[in-house]
Amino acid sequence: VGALLVGVAAAKAYASTLGVPLYGVNHLASHVAVDCLEHGALPEPMIAMLVSGGHSSLLQVSDVTRDIRSLGATLDDAAGEAFDKIARVLGLPFPGGPHIDRVAGEGDAAAIDFPRGLTAARDMAEHKYDFSFSGVKTAVARWIEARTREGQSVPVADVAASFQEAVADVLVRKALWACQDTGIDQLLIAGGVAANSRLRALAQTRCDEVGVRLRVPKPGLCTDNGAMVAALGSLMVQRGVQPSAMTHGADPGAGVTRVLVSAPV
Repeated sequence: VGALLVGVAAAKAYASTLGVPLYGVNHLASHVAVDCLEHGALPEPMIAMLVSGGHSSLLQVSDVTRDIRSLGATLDDAAGEAFDKIARVLGLPFPGGPHIDRVAGEGDAAAIDFPRGLTAARDMAEHKYDFSFSGVKTAVARWIEARTREGQSVPVADVAASFQEAVADVLVRKALWACQDTGIDQLLIAGGVAANSRLRALAQTRCDEVGVRLRVPKPGLCTDNGAMVAALGSLMVQRGVQPSAMTHGADPGAGVTRVLVSAPV
């Protein structure tokens, strides 16, 4: 919370000194908005999948500045968190995502059939758009433990590739289910995990197969950056959203559907 409070205080000082409006924007919604800097106007309405170290969410976005509906979210680990944990088990550096992506390029994604959480028929009624990555994380750890116990070497590249494939498969599957069920043929993938090369490639292939138009920011705009916050703030100004009160505070627990922090918290 401390870092947020410092940021809010600095923004208030700039707004007051320069005589400009203050917008307390939602960090998560900013990940979606940033794509306008690369690909132009956002294709609203759209399905947005936000995947990062702390979040894995499916969103229906009618207006990124004020109308975001949550369709589903992770029930346990976020996708990026799972990447970090598996990287640690494999002896790869932190943050794990880029290193698993790199090592997986040398492995066989079909070598090990790791589970795809919440994709079975029994999950469709309540959790069709939700995610769970604790199962695949545990499965990978147990597979490695069994291999080690038997005195066999661990094929790091194959494990990384198979794990990455399982996660990417689940993410893309659920995103396209959301597109199909809502009738929305625009999909945007955002957040740090959207920089993953296999996720980007698999999403493009499957979107092409079903006629869904895909947008993914370049990797440098997927991870946290200041440009994404500025992008959302700019869109709010353009669309006539009322500024935040100068008394508003930081809200680290704000959900993605609360796009503007406008009052004291």
